[in-house]
Amino acid sequence: MSFIRLIVGLGNPGREYESTRHNAGFWWLDDLSKNIDVKLGMQVKHHALVGQARVEKQDVWLVKPQTFMNDSGLAVGALSRFYHVAADEILVVHDELDLPPGVIRLKQAGGHGGHNGLRSIIASLGSSDFWRLRIGIGHPGSREKVLGYVLGRPGPVDLAKIEGSIRDSLPFLAELSSGKMDAVMQVLNRRLPQVSDEGNP
Repeated sequence: MSFIRLIVGLGNPGREYESTRHNAGFWWLDDLSKNIDVKLGMQVKHHALVGQARVEKQDVWLVKPQTFMNDSGLAVGALSRFYHVAADEILVVHDELDLPPGVIRLKQAGGHGGHNGLRSIIASLGSSDFWRLRIGIGHPGSREKVLGYVLGRPGPVDLAKIEGSIRDSLPFLAELSSGKMDAVMQVLNRRLPQVSDEGNP
């Protein structure tokens, strides 16, 4: 049973990126931090903003890497080594092209699926066994459009759906930190997808 001790929200630092789809992991972690009143502070040696929460009688570290997405593994690798956190005790929250807006899914392990943040983390940890909370952002329809799409801002309808999925998943923090992954997946992974009103499949 995996007890989550490190929660990482993925995104790109900087004001120009804060409202883009690729920063959905940052949005999730920001909302979580506000909900449980945890302040994040810069840890230069770990390349990240880091905060400490006490959940279900154990310490949980909240992390926003401050490198660009392609180098997210620098922070995750450094913190996992410093706090002696195993790969299966890490939850990475990230945007997911293969899920429509409004859908959020939990899974463990697997490949990076072309996501450069996941690619960097897998390389840094030497393992893909970490957990992933995948926030659906939809797909632009062709590979050539992906870069501009993930670095673009969602329209108001899709944004409301993404924010709703984030809000719905935050109450599961206690279950995640205590290793009740099956219970979380039973709920999140059975929710039906919504059809996007902005042309995303």
